[in-house]
Amino acid sequence: MLTHIRTASDQMARFAESSSVLFSESALDRFLAAAFREYAHITENDPVPCFAVLLGTAADGDWLVHDVAFGRNVRTTDPSARQEFTSMIVPRFGAAYENPVRAWWLDPADLLRITRDADRRGLDVLGSVHMHPDWHRLGPSQARARPLDECPTDMDRYVFRSSGWPVNVVCYVERRHGAHGYALSAWDAECRQLALRVHRLTEGSLPEGGGGND
Repeated sequence: MLTHIRTASDQMARFAESSSVLFSESALDRFLAAAFREYAHITENDPVPCFAVLLGTAADGDWLVHDVAFGRNVRTTDPSARQEFTSMIVPRFGAAYENPVRAWWLDPADLLRITRDADRRGLDVLGSVHMHPDWHRLGPSQARARPLDECPTDMDRYVFRSSGWPVNVVCYVERRHGAHGYALSAWDAECRQLALRVHRLTEGSLPEGGGGND
């Protein structure tokens, strides 16, 4: 989930606390499809993550998410990531983050590619969305004491503030009674909750080039 490259425009940073996140149904479906695939690979020792960048526009004080883009996780290979987890994250947030598949560090090269592609499509990088699985059901016994949900963890709040992105969405995913369920929440860079709505966008409401695949 981690990146230290700030890509939000100055206009975005000036928006009021009352901003809402309007998440297009098609973009959410793309993320959920990826999250459900990754969820299927979770084991008792591996809380497999899922992370995407939110692409969209700003309008009338709201954030409109038109699409998502995926990149590589360099949590264990990027020297900066390894150093921060060793010196800052593990001592501050616990030994659980020694697990190499716990948390996400977006490849800076992929973020640059995503940003350039978004610019060509008339979109901005608004922030990120990541999955919280029902680790208290799937993980080891010690995970049961701290259930995950759609609210950010202390680690998430650290990442939101570090990245400076104006929109940070947490997607809780579980599988019960033979079906997947999910819940969403949105937070700004100061960890204040934002109203979040899922919108069904028509073709005419998308910016030019918006809503397609990467």
